[in-house]
Amino acid sequence: MKLLVLKIFVFAIRVLYAPMKLRKTQNKILWLSRQSNEKSADMLSLEAAINTAMPNVEQVFRLRRLKDEGAVTLAYVFSIIGDMWHIASSELVIVDTYSIPVSCLTHKKGLKVLQIWHALGAVKKFGLQSVGKAQGRAEDVSRALCMHRNYDYVIAPSRATANVYCQAFGCGEENIKILSLPGVDILLDGEDRRQEFLSLNPGYNGKKIVAYIPTFRNDDDLYTQQLFDAFAQQSNYMLAISAHPLSKTVTTGKYKFNGSFSSRDLMKLCDVIITDYSACAIEGSLLNKPLYFYTPDYEVYTAEQGLNVDLKKELPLAVFDDAQQLISAMDGSQYDFQTLGDFSRRYVENINTDNTERLTSFICSLLKGEEL
Repeated sequence: MKLLVLKIFVFAIRVLYAPMKLRKTQNKILWLSRQSNEKSADMLSLEAAINTAMPNVEQVFRLRRLKDEGAVTLAYVFSIIGDMWHIASSELVIVDTYSIPVSCLTHKKGLKVLQIWHALGAVKKFGLQSVGKAQGRAEDVSRALCMHRNYDYVIAPSRATANVYCQAFGCGEENIKILSLPGVDILLDGEDRRQEFLSLNPGYNGKKIVAYIPTFRNDDDLYTQQLFDAFAQQSNYMLAISAHPLSKTVTTGKYKFNGSFSSRDLMKLCDVIITDYSACAIEGSLLNKPLYFYTPDYEVYTAEQGLNVDLKKELPLAVFDDAQQLISAMDGSQYDFQTLGDFSRRYVENINTDNTERLTSFICSLLKGEEL
């Protein structure tokens, strides 16, 4: 029944879209995302840079986070129709997630679609890689929704990541552009909010701040509790947890700290980073701080979800399935920064602060019809 409804829905929006394509194309960039209702830091950086480089270009942001993919509301349906209206008159559409109207519809010949995935790479399998897996879409649903089609270009921060993105987005190497997101510039700008964090959270003063930034998965709240309990017994460390927005962990008040600090903020201000299969591992590696992985479910997760990065092979001294052993490693021998550096350079080729400028130049070239 669900599959039939999806097919009828896709047919309906295709019928609605046909007359919309008669709209005149405007000098406009349309940003689409289901990741958040607010502009991301990457979007804000690129928006400002594009406004400076091409002030006559209109930028429209259509951002709506869908918390429960199984409960598509009428409001969300109308939002998709609004997206279609803007797509029909845009020169360029930029997405950082999967977009139903981008992938399911046939667009004007002159429209360009750019995928700038919201994460800096992918430790775990996702997109088309995860179709049919425990945390991915069913194969028939994926086909009905034409998942990850119609991208003219996909931004990837390295050739190693490009190979992953070709699989996840179903594109060829000719569609890949090796460029990084503005987030790299933000990570490397030399600024942090540590003093602000300490003033709002005086209990962290005099302690080593450990940022725990897990991905969303089944039982993530259990693993958070395990790590929280282990660090509660420590006198020289304090754990600051930045859970995935969809995690059950965010509803647990005991993990909260004062102030509004993003996962990127925490990585910049902390002393040690702990994650699991999150792409923040790649971001964190750029900061040259001790980076650890707490993965009690490594074998199960690898079998059910799949990994693009074999963490136990690439960072063998930093992966733990026991919280106490992880803490002992933090207290023990010197961290292997050479291996960490190899890891960061493998997945981010341009570890500099000109990534916003480089990506903006490419976006402007698409608008001018001068693809680089």
